[in-house]
Amino acid sequence: MQNYRRRRKDRFPKTERRKWAIRALVFIIVVALGSAVYAGTQIWDAIAKGQDELEKSKLREGQIDMDKDPFAILLIGSDARKEGGHNWRPDVLIVAAINPKKKSMKMISIPRDSYVEIANTNGGKAKINHAALYGYQHGVDPVKNTRETVENFLHIPIDYYAKVNFKGFMDSVDVLGGVDINNKKAFSQGTFGGGKLFFKLGPQHLDGEHALAYARMRKKDPRGDLGRNERQREVLNQLVDKAISLGGITKFSELTQKVGANFSYSFKPTEIPSLIAIYKSIPKKNTETLNLKVTNGRRDRQDVVLVDKQDSERISKILQEQLEWKPKNDQQGTQQTDNQE
Repeated sequence: MQNYRRRRKDRFPKTERRKWAIRALVFIIVVALGSAVYAGTQIWDAIAKGQDELEKSKLREGQIDMDKDPFAILLIGSDARKEGGHNWRPDVLIVAAINPKKKSMKMISIPRDSYVEIANTNGGKAKINHAALYGYQHGVDPVKNTRETVENFLHIPIDYYAKVNFKGFMDSVDVLGGVDINNKKAFSQGTFGGGKLFFKLGPQHLDGEHALAYARMRKKDPRGDLGRNERQREVLNQLVDKAISLGGITKFSELTQKVGANFSYSFKPTEIPSLIAIYKSIPKKNTETLNLKVTNGRRDRQDVVLVDKQDSERISKILQEQLEWKPKNDQQGTQQTDNQE
């Protein structure tokens, strides 16, 4: 398969820890909750613009009932600057498998550089975050191609998706009044427009643009991804707390209209209340984050992440059990990652 690579300075997190993944899901649900509970017609219209029809998974024999059946959601963090464009890549991929009957949720973050078979390529392999761009270039919907690539990788059906881009993140911070952080290392970070932002040492208040730059800095942090993950959690925790506070509720109209333009999802509006109720019914002890065993490697003259074959099979079985679903003929399928031996 042709190697689809783009030179870029901006990167979103490769993998996320437990709190980040859960908080990301919470924030998406909270925004939807604002539309469902506190909304009038205007807000429903705004959030409805992000609603996108997604065909039933090819791995499902029939439609699922969210209130009764286990289901899987694919959370996508897009590197796009604005919604509506097709030239984007999924920099964050999180799968949440939810079982309403067991009141449990299992989540897994897929490293963006995982070297896997890309859907609709006749067996071609590349980094998993190339799936969207490949789909667009070959007449396949980018979200659909990303979804099918994840399905083939994890060997489970993906029933829903939710996608937010950088602009949606920045707008959320601004609408909610910014965030307060305690910076542990002075640094500078480039912006989308080619400028540079400076962050002093110690406590400070950040707007959306500064919060995104603060959360994404990695190269100048001696702790690398560990430091970046910590800053991301610091920012996202505040966003969630503000969104569920009284102050956040009073701003839901503005929040949904702003984020609605940079947020897409496949839930039906009538399913949002059920999703909220299901999430609230799951105790923290029944929420588990799974971790893939990976190593760094080289493929196609680029750095990639290699997933351990036996471990990926272990993860697949856990998710299949959570979804109470089995592949036809009880086989994992033919798709393979370029894994460790």
